[in-house]
Amino acid sequence: MSQIDILYSRDDHEVLRFADLVSGEGVQANQFCIRHGERAALIDPGGDLTFTPLNIALSRLIKLENLEYILASHQDPDIIASLPRWLMHTPCKVVVSRLWSRFLPHLASTYEIARMGEQLQTRIQGVGDQGAVLPFGGDSLWVLPAHFLHSVGNFSFYDPVSRILFSGDVGASLGGEEGSVQDFNAHVDSMLGFHRRYMASNRACRLWAGMVRKLDPAMIVPQHGGYFGGEQVGRFLDWFSGLECGVDLLSEVDFRIPS
Repeated sequence: MSQIDILYSRDDHEVLRFADLVSGEGVQANQFCIRHGERAALIDPGGDLTFTPLNIALSRLIKLENLEYILASHQDPDIIASLPRWLMHTPCKVVVSRLWSRFLPHLASTYEIARMGEQLQTRIQGVGDQGAVLPFGGDSLWVLPAHFLHSVGNFSFYDPVSRILFSGDVGASLGGEEGSVQDFNAHVDSMLGFHRRYMASNRACRLWAGMVRKLDPAMIVPQHGGYFGGEQVGRFLDWFSGLECGVDLLSEVDFRIPS
């Protein structure tokens, strides 16, 4: 049974978090919808495991013909493998790093490519490394650099109305608190192994955290596990800024010829 959390609701602006849509052996993943008036944007919608339940849940809340954007933080299957189905059934544009924009059509079958024709590529909006500001429902959504955290072409997304930062795999946890994180120290263990392996380097962590502090977000909401609000935002940024990870941890031991 899917769980829908209302992260923000004021005037005609709403931010929703979908959880528990993944069944079977797939890794738990969150999906997010920002609704402003009649327009909507979907963030990191996932793969075939989540398409049908997310489509059903979303159609109860918005008109799918008003889905303006799908925002993909990077290219992983749990982020964007359902892309062809959203393109076929809604008028959305897909916003992703320019580095990945020409690879995404490989997710589509021959049948889907034949049905969509040239519009498949024209509806994928590749964004340069510097990010972008997207017009949305009389306001905007911000595409923020998050490169090498963990993908070489990676973005975070910021909603300036709700002041919520959607951080993709940054802050992801497996087995920790699933809602709003209350006990940060206890939650660290559920993040540590993943971040040490998947984040590229402490330099990338520090640069991203420095940028995010300037936003002063009300929440940081990752694609996996719990999310951070209030004082936990600062605690997470402090932890992430000091994290040794990726190439920081490599040595000759990691490049031995196997025997």
